Amino acid sequence: MGALTGLRVVEFAGIGPGPHCAMMLADHGAEVIRIDREGGNGWPNPIMDRGRITMTLDIRTDAGRTAALDQCDRADVVIEGFRPGVMERLGLGPEVVLARNPALVYGRMTGWGQDGPLARRAGHDINYIALTGALDAIGEPGRRAIPPLNLVGDFGGGSMFLAFGILAALWERERSGQGQVVDAAIVDGVSHLMTMFTGLLPSGRLSLDRAHNMLGGSAPFYRTYKCADDREVAVGAIEPAFWSQLLDILGLTDAGLSQREQDWPKTTETLENTFLTAPRDHWIQLFRDTDACVTPVLSAQEATRDEHLTARNTFINQQNLPQATAAPRLSRTPSDVLPVFSSMLSESFPAL
Repeated sequence: MGALTGLRVVEFAGIGPGPHCAMMLADHGAEVIRIDREGGNGWPNPIMDRGRITMTLDIRTDAGRTAALDQCDRADVVIEGFRPGVMERLGLGPEVVLARNPALVYGRMTGWGQDGPLARRAGHDINYIALTGALDAIGEPGRRAIPPLNLVGDFGGGSMFLAFGILAALWERERSGQGQVVDAAIVDGVSHLMTMFTGLLPSGRLSLDRAHNMLGGSAPFYRTYKCADDREVAVGAIEPAFWSQLLDILGLTDAGLSQREQDWPKTTETLENTFLTAPRDHWIQLFRDTDACVTPVLSAQEATRDEHLTARNTFINQQNLPQATAAPRLSRTPSDVLPVFSSMLSESFPAL
């Protein structure tokens, strides 16, 4: 009985942000049917595919197109992630679908957007975050930029903004009774995510130069450190009070260390040498009940067993697969994580 119970969603199968958005909607109670081609999309994912039934259709055929349109006629939301023009060529574009179902919210997920010089070009997360200035800021000075997995583009700037756009359009529909198209472009979303940096650049409070970016890993108080067992800890002691605690616990209060940028090299070297004297778990135990902002750098497997995340039930075990539970959490209409339902091969799947 999640907050989106009663919401009907048709997802045209894709990879990455589209499926992630559909998963979030399903976690919060939406009824989601995925329309996929026979053989799937090549990226089966038993966690991200949870919570919906798959309807296998060849939407290039008249029968498959008709079955897909029948589902869209009864839906509140459509999600598709093809290049601009593909759905139009298939006879499933927003003009056709909205003419049949004017209250529909038609969510389009792309990297470059529906228009612009690159709109029809291929691309991936790394290309989108490169063009928006995000990738240039990530990495060590003098070395190549480091892609932060595909979290920033596909999911931060992609699925999250698609979900937000869909819910915003559904809210507006309550007043107008009309649906609309949501053009969710990863380049737009990532540019939006960058606003804290671009807003503070003129003031000089932040820099995106890797050698001077206090949030990019160059500052001694905001970076990771290797330990004696080759594992790492993450230090985020930005505020002076937290920095003071860090130095006190490490026995470095009188070592002449400073947060001033001109002292970063000396301070970093001292902290590197200090953390290398003991294994990771020694430091974590030492900082356990403090505000020094020191945490272990856990692997994905270790994270599922972490004390705090276990206490919050951040992870659940379903079908013998540890996986993140639904987020965020709502007090009155809690979400639920449903398993992957069996796929059904059909040209005329029952209506939602």
